This record gives sequence, C-alpha cells and structure tokens, in this order.
Amino acid sequence: MSTLTMNHDVHGNEHQDAHGHAHHDTGSTTIFGFWLYLMTDCVLFASVFAAYAVLFMNTAGGVSGKDIFELDYVLIETFALLFSSITYGFAMIGAHRGNKQATLLWLLVTFALGAVFIGMEINEFHHLIAEGNGPQRSAFLTGFFSLVGMHGLHVTAGLIWMIVLMLEVLKRGLGNRTVTRLSCLSLFWHFLDVVWICVFTVVYLMGSV
Repeated sequence: MSTLTMNHDVHGNEHQDAHGHAHHDTGSTTIFGFWLYLMTDCVLFASVFAAYAVLFMNTAGGVSGKDIFELDYVLIETFALLFSSITYGFAMIGAHRGNKQATLLWLLVTFALGAVFIGMEINEFHHLIAEGNGPQRSAFLTGFFSLVGMHGLHVTAGLIWMIVLMLEVLKRGLGNRTVTRLSCLSLFWHFLDVVWICVFTVVYLMGSV
C-alpha cells in the first residue's frame, strides 16, 4: 500500500503530494460555503417574514387566519417534516459508517415524509383557491401564499436534490464527495425544519388566535 493510500485511510480528509506536504480535502470548504449560502437564505426568509408581519392584518374585508387555518391538518404536516429530519439523521449515520443500504433506506423514508408534507401543502392551497381565497384576494393572503409557498418550493428543491443523491449513492457508493453532498443536503433539510417551526408559530398558531 502506498504512502498516499495509507495517509488517506488514516486521516480520511488529507493527502500528501510528492513533496510530503499535507492538503486537506475540499469537503470542509464545501460545507463552509454551503453555510454561507444558508445565511443568505436566512436573510431571504427574514425579509418575507417581515413582509407577512406587515400584511397579515390587511384582509380587505375577507377571511383572516382564524377563518381558514386548520391546526389539526397543519400539525400532521409539521410532524411529517420534523420526523423527516430525524430519518435524515439516520441516513447520515449510515453514510458515515459506509452502509449503503441503510443510507438509501433512510433517504427513501425521508423523501416519503417530505412528499407527504408537500402533498398536504398543495392540497391546502388548492382548497383555499377553490373557495375564492387565492393570493389575489387580499394582502394577508398574498403574504401567506408567498411565505408558505416559498418554503414549499425549498422543500421541493430538497426532494429533487435527494433523488439525485440517492441515484448517486446507488451508482457510485459512499465516496468522500458523495458524503459531503449528503452533508450539505442535511444542513439544508434541517434548516427548512427550523424555518417551518417559525412559519407554524408565526403564521398558523398566532394567526388562529
């Protein structure tokens, strides 16, 4: 076994060049860069939250939150998304252990829970629009659809990303690059959980009072 291979096996994220100088794997840099992206996404969501806070009282004589929100229904959505965060954690444990089957299984469970969340959100939007409570009805509904819809689009993007990574794990296994990408998606998915807790509290709980 060469010195390069032995060094990679021991350190995992380092290798040596021909002159014996150690170089770190780019995985940590990639994850740091993804943290920076999440910070910009925080600013985006904060801006939309602020807009909603300004608009939620402007119902233009139409419905308000307490008229349209069904907390029991939204709680099921919430639990589906929160449990998906736990199952993704199990997927990452499998990935770090090099267990391909466990990683794929937990990613599939996570995807199913995320799909349930999105399906229920689409159903909620369809129900509201069918009753004439679409985003054009009032400033409150514009703010509601914008905030909740933007989070939903992020979750949908995460689901598409998850499909791509499941195919990558299936074809290439759990190499360093793949695990790094799984780690980035993990950060993204947990971030969306935190944002949803804020949405649930600010929009649904406070709006139902």
